[in-house]
Amino acid sequence: MKEYEVYSSLKVPKNSKIIIRIDGRAFHKLASDLELVKPYDENFYKVIARVCEDLFTEFSPLFVYTFSDEISLLLENIPFEGRIEKINSIIASFAASSFVINYGADFKKPPSFDSRIIPINDEDILKYFKWRQDESWRNCVNSHGISYLKTIYSNTQANDKIKGMKLNEIHELLFQNGINLNNVETYKKRGIGIYRKNKKIEGFNKKENKKQISYRSYVYTDWELPKFNQDFFKDIGVIK
Repeated sequence: MKEYEVYSSLKVPKNSKIIIRIDGRAFHKLASDLELVKPYDENFYKVIARVCEDLFTEFSPLFVYTFSDEISLLLENIPFEGRIEKINSIIASFAASSFVINYGADFKKPPSFDSRIIPINDEDILKYFKWRQDESWRNCVNSHGISYLKTIYSNTQANDKIKGMKLNEIHELLFQNGINLNNVETYKKRGIGIYRKNKKIEGFNKKENKKQISYRSYVYTDWELPKFNQDFFKDIGVIK
């Protein structure tokens, strides 16, 4: 019956970096079940950040980026010999398990994630993450916009109104009503990044009888991301 496993031999291209993007499945319903605070639930984001840290520790990506219930992992060392079925299934299930452990709630329905693989070259890494960060900003504007509209209209009316509004119109509506999105926390606008940084360690070399400086890398969760640019990804060692 082994011959029926027609997709098991599919692999990602050799000598290629890949991005694995996972998304929460039906998390709008999960948000309702968990009674998350709108437009942004701080505890939810702390949990998602811990999920990203677990993914980083387990799979050693170059960079992890998250906003809302979406997580993107940039991998250079491809696990499971590049087998697509294994990569998608294990990383999505690992993220769901981590989410359950870190949240510690009584879920009405088990949370799950879907997963997709995107082969990518160095020239397109910035383009990809800038695209997702732009989506994070759109999500921020829309989330604040719908939350404000629901304070003055019914849920149905608010949803109908925001569908016909452009991003700059929502931004202006919020500003005119005392909500300046420039003042909200950075992670709500630009997402959260996880990557390695170097820590300076001062020691003493007894053999040479002098002070010695070394550097040790550690996993850093960045809640104050800049707008993505080439220099950022060069500085964290993702591209040359």
